[in-house]
Amino acid sequence: MIFRHLVVFFFFMLCFQVNGQTDSLFIQKGLASYYGSEFHGRKTASGERYHKDSLTAAHKILPFGTLLKVTNLKRNTSVVVRVTDRLPMSSKRQIDLSQAAARKLEMLRDGVGTVKIEAIDLDQLDKLIKYFEGRPHPNLRLRPYYRPILFPDTYIISCN
Repeated sequence: MIFRHLVVFFFFMLCFQVNGQTDSLFIQKGLASYYGSEFHGRKTASGERYHKDSLTAAHKILPFGTLLKVTNLKRNTSVVVRVTDRLPMSSKRQIDLSQAAARKLEMLRDGVGTVKIEAIDLDQLDKLIKYFEGRPHPNLRLRPYYRPILFPDTYIISCN
């Protein structure tokens, strides 16, 4: 009988832990805007040329090449972008998006929107944690997480 309770408790805790990790990739929340057409073709801080139809972004401190999932909280739409440019440290926005990214987020009409910024996966988050080790990273949430324990498919029990 005690063994049965321990097994039930173990699976309950496993389900709780998996659901609790859903925000592990969260980095930042804040305002987003997008580049105007006049920036098309100009060089970015990374040396690349900005193209309004590419899925790119500018961020204050995230390293160039970082892949981010950006979600428009008003419309619940998401897009994956690559950081290629810098925002001024004095900017009130957290991220500037290309026009293509803003279109996918359905924020062209609004111009500015509140977004959630996440790493695309745990490996990308690992890279960010290592990059910022010993460096200041104001307003970024780069917290340690626990990688999930992988079970063979025959042992998976639905927690929903």
